[in-house]
Amino acid sequence: MSSLIKNVGTIGGLTMVSRIFGFVRDMLLARVLGAGLAADAFQLAFTLPNTFRRLFAEGAFSVAFVPTYSRALHGEGGEVAAAKFADDVLSVFLWILLAFSAVMMIAMPGIVWLLARDFQEVPGKFEFAVFLSRVTFPYLALVSLVAMLSGLLNARSRFAPGAFAPVLLNIVLIGGIITGWWLRGPGGDDRIVAEALCVAVSIAGVVQLAYMWWAVRRAGLKLHWRMPKLTPEVKRLGMLILPATFGAGIYQVSQFVDTFFATSLAQGSLTLLKLADRLNQLPLGIVGIALGTAILPMLSRHIHSGDAAEAQRLQGNAFEIATLLTLPAAAALAICAPAFVTAFFVGGRFTDADGAIMAQIVAALVAGLPAYVIVKILNPGFFAREDMRTPVWTALAALIVNIAINLYVVERYGIVGLAGATAASASLNCILLYTVLHRRDWFHFTAKLAGRIARQLIAVAAMSALLWWMMPMMKPYYGGGVFERIWSLAALCAAGGAVFFVVAFLVGALDKDLVAMLTRRRGKPAATEE
Repeated sequence: MSSLIKNVGTIGGLTMVSRIFGFVRDMLLARVLGAGLAADAFQLAFTLPNTFRRLFAEGAFSVAFVPTYSRALHGEGGEVAAAKFADDVLSVFLWILLAFSAVMMIAMPGIVWLLARDFQEVPGKFEFAVFLSRVTFPYLALVSLVAMLSGLLNARSRFAPGAFAPVLLNIVLIGGIITGWWLRGPGGDDRIVAEALCVAVSIAGVVQLAYMWWAVRRAGLKLHWRMPKLTPEVKRLGMLILPATFGAGIYQVSQFVDTFFATSLAQGSLTLLKLADRLNQLPLGIVGIALGTAILPMLSRHIHSGDAAEAQRLQGNAFEIATLLTLPAAAALAICAPAFVTAFFVGGRFTDADGAIMAQIVAALVAGLPAYVIVKILNPGFFAREDMRTPVWTALAALIVNIAINLYVVERYGIVGLAGATAASASLNCILLYTVLHRRDWFHFTAKLAGRIARQLIAVAAMSALLWWMMPMMKPYYGGGVFERIWSLAALCAAGGAVFFVVAFLVGALDKDLVAMLTRRRGKPAATEE
């Protein structure tokens, strides 16, 4: 468990830094743009490359590339075979990215129409969204190369550079917001801010790629561009990527579905949904992405060596860590959503009414938070065995259910119903994945794991009762001045966290080995990989 905790700690810690900068970015964005035409157009323009990034680059490509590259690296060919495979993939991958980006930019009016045809009802909104989407889309090609370079390092258990790259994105975007705000001036056109921000997105891709290229060279790896050639290994990788594109990305595919339905609602709905998802993404990114990234290469090694018991133990440990962190996070976010939304986002052009709706969206979204994270633990159980088909079918089933629920709830419950449908479909996907793993005897719940989670739920209940009691008392403060907002949120977090971990310890919800590794003193620090 020590190596898993170490890797998760590295990735999670740097992801937390990225999420903090992302939080600052969205706080500024809410206050500068509010939830209007320019904000909606930017959110759509940023959603397109960002969702494709998560779906293809960090989703399908990574889950197919890392195990294949790891097998070459640890096989008979060693470094030579791994280097040749990486060069062949880069040579083909680069041209595919350029061609895909060019086609998408040319077809952008049709793509925006498919996702947000109701933007045409507001004069100028549709055309502005098309323009901004073309400005941001080059980011996809740049960040996809970043994902490949990150995969090379992840396969060697060097997780820090890839986890740090998103920090650079958020820093550049914060600069874009500030620049746009300065160019707009008092009472100026909000479109100026949106344009500056979209230019910053593409600039951020260049910055991230330069940093990752330096990190790969620093690790002693060299990549070479050559004439593209579809070698058997590259063809095999392509055959793995195609189904993994869907299987690894149900959450991202659902983002497009949510975007389609959100743009059919009142102006500002898309912005409120994306800002609410920022709160949901904070624990999802820190825990889910960290666990999923760390577990895949480790699980691949155990499976390829035939050590089924170690693979079961690894996934069990990851499952326990995931529930230990996400169950209390989901409950706390659902109960304290008005406090977090008001304290962080309400102000400037973001009104109290916007905040009230956003708080309801947050509560609905986080109902699926444990499922979002657990899916990232269960999927590697298939990907490490190069079974890409099963996640496709479970994802397809969940997506169909998501669309069916949306058709019913969006008209009746608006944007909050849409968020709830997303949570429900993610939970269904999680249940289906586990059922298949269990039937194939690839992973199963043990009595020990089930008992630990039951004890975690007792601690969650105690924490929830306290937060429910505290929220009315804190209402005059989390909407007050800066100092009042800070201390009231700090009080909620500290009190909730303290009760959860104290009760968890008393009822035996914390594994002793896990506690020891999380709290041990570093008398003799182990050698670390940069």
